[in-house]
Amino acid sequence: MSPISLESFERDALPTLLAYGEIPAISPAYDEHWREHGEIERATQLLAQWARDRALADFSVYVQTIEGRTPVLIVDVAATAPTIGTVVLYGHLDKQPPLGDWSEGLAPFSPTRRGDQLFARGLADDGYATFATLSALEDMERQGMAHARCVVLIEASEESGSPDLLAHLDLLATQLGDVELLICLDSGAITYDRLWVTTSLRGNLIAHVRVDVLERGQHSGSSSGVVPSSFRILRQLLDRVEDAATGRVLIPELHGEIPESHRVAAAAMTAEFGDVAGDEQPTISGLELMGDTPTDRLLQRTWSPTLSITGAGGVPSVENAGNVLRPFTELVLSLRLPPNVNGDDAAKVLTRVLTSDVPSNARVTVTTSPATGWLAPPLAPWLESALEEASVATFGKSVGYCGEGGTIPFLAQLGERYPAVQFVATGVLGPGSNAHGIDEMLDLPTMINVANAVSHILSAHAAATSR
Repeated sequence: MSPISLESFERDALPTLLAYGEIPAISPAYDEHWREHGEIERATQLLAQWARDRALADFSVYVQTIEGRTPVLIVDVAATAPTIGTVVLYGHLDKQPPLGDWSEGLAPFSPTRRGDQLFARGLADDGYATFATLSALEDMERQGMAHARCVVLIEASEESGSPDLLAHLDLLATQLGDVELLICLDSGAITYDRLWVTTSLRGNLIAHVRVDVLERGQHSGSSSGVVPSSFRILRQLLDRVEDAATGRVLIPELHGEIPESHRVAAAAMTAEFGDVAGDEQPTISGLELMGDTPTDRLLQRTWSPTLSITGAGGVPSVENAGNVLRPFTELVLSLRLPPNVNGDDAAKVLTRVLTSDVPSNARVTVTTSPATGWLAPPLAPWLESALEEASVATFGKSVGYCGEGGTIPFLAQLGERYPAVQFVATGVLGPGSNAHGIDEMLDLPTMINVANAVSHILSAHAAATSR
């Protein structure tokens, strides 16, 4: 087969990908006025128009809308093989916020190319997915390669935990029909030298926790020592969740049993590649990492519950800090959950822990947004072979398998609806890609290789399922 080349991608897709990179399509969790700002709609229409211009034999493009929810872009490509089932190819177009100041010469919504690397928010995570999937299908049809019916599904709320996706899936249930294979392009890669397939994903529980002690702020000279500090009470509540000395999550229900096969795989991974979880971190000089060994760190990243404080409210900036006992403190907690812990159950337990027997009888409010993790089902023999052949043909090396520490709610949601579906979760988020951080980077050769691997997988699926 004649694969997609960087040159053809630069001609057919790169200008639109760069235009998408300029759009601040911030996910609703970080932009409550996303409807008024219209950036998600602008990104959706840009990708929809590019999709309509593709050279495919029989396909339709439309944007599914639901009142009050983010849209979903659907590209329905008719089968070129005598197959019955549907392949769903998944990505998302919403973006994380910029996070902070990017490095000199880079900016979140001013795409910059340095060699074969593109820097902008949302290109690797994962605006490239629309372009990679449709380029793969277009190239297959150009070469006369057979494929099943394919539905490219690009949502716009993934970075917020996909709160809108289930409603869209309800409307799409009849149209999707018998889903046999799901290819998700929103995952990571340990290296850029092979196709990496994700075997598990942690869940994510986001909680907004607010402690109120006063109706309004008071001079600390008159109130401190009398009114308990909202920050101190919040610290006590956090001590119920996490051991401050070790970082271990203390709530038993938030832990899951690690399968022995995943322990063995983690040990083999670190034996071959070293400290894959630790080496990629941009730590300060001399920082001591968590975990005793590289294998410990890899398992902690993929299977351990962890707590991160990702936001704060009620706390003035350093420049504006005064001698005031503040009326409230609010924190945003991001709890990563093991793949086999239910997100809804975890949210109930966390809420109970934080709101029971509150110190000093302060007022505590907790709102949660849970997302359950995912464990990949066993691979069908044809798919296991196809992944190996795809990796060797496109990257020149055998396929790699590894768990990921992040969350893709769609996988768990679709897995519940289609328990017999085969999954391929892969992506381009390798070393230096900086997803969610500053200087997000898309490695173009890796993206091209992933797109070509998708062609191999779709061709193998058609051969395995043709009547």
